[in-house]
Amino acid sequence: MLNLHIATIVIMAANVLVSIRGFNSMAFFDRYKFSISAIQAGQKERMVSSGFLHVDVSHLFLNMFTLYFFAPVVISWLGSGKFLIIYFVSLFAGSLLALFFHKNEPFYSAVGASGAVMGVLYAAILLNPDMQLGIMFIPIPLPAYVLGIAYLLYSIYGMKSRHGNIGHTAHFGGAVGGYATTLLFRPELFVTDTLIVVLLAIPIVILFVLEKLGKI
Repeated sequence: MLNLHIATIVIMAANVLVSIRGFNSMAFFDRYKFSISAIQAGQKERMVSSGFLHVDVSHLFLNMFTLYFFAPVVISWLGSGKFLIIYFVSLFAGSLLALFFHKNEPFYSAVGASGAVMGVLYAAILLNPDMQLGIMFIPIPLPAYVLGIAYLLYSIYGMKSRHGNIGHTAHFGGAVGGYATTLLFRPELFVTDTLIVVLLAIPIVILFVLEKLGKI
């Protein structure tokens, strides 16, 4: 079992406690979920509070399980303070991108820590690109950066096709937040890991181009 830092435990505990409250109170869930119409009406706190709510136990478990593995990587490289900054910047970046892409959909809503967790995952990949990750149905581990790029490309597809009941925009925005914040903290990565920095930027550039062309 990984030796979890207190910062990770606090984040996980906050997610569990807020989510349980949401499971038991639909009024609480509805008040703090990400809601385009409510945010546009001035309830900006939903941009953050929605990141601590989850639809069900499996949704909560998947996010916390991913955080469990990748938070220690970020903390070991940057410390707990910068880890927390990356977490919350990624959470907010995910909400911002969702707000941008769905601003004309007043009934759009979402919950979950996926944006923040994707930011931590992308930060971990930048900091330790030699990581090998396994995935179901693929018998051999793959380089972490390959899976990171593939997932963001899938997110673009999901945003374009509205595929599945998944917050693709929040995932993508969170990854961008983690990517940018990590590079701000460790600008030497531009020199020491130039290829990885460029490769991880490809999906971001693709999304920017598609949006400018009105294709997404």
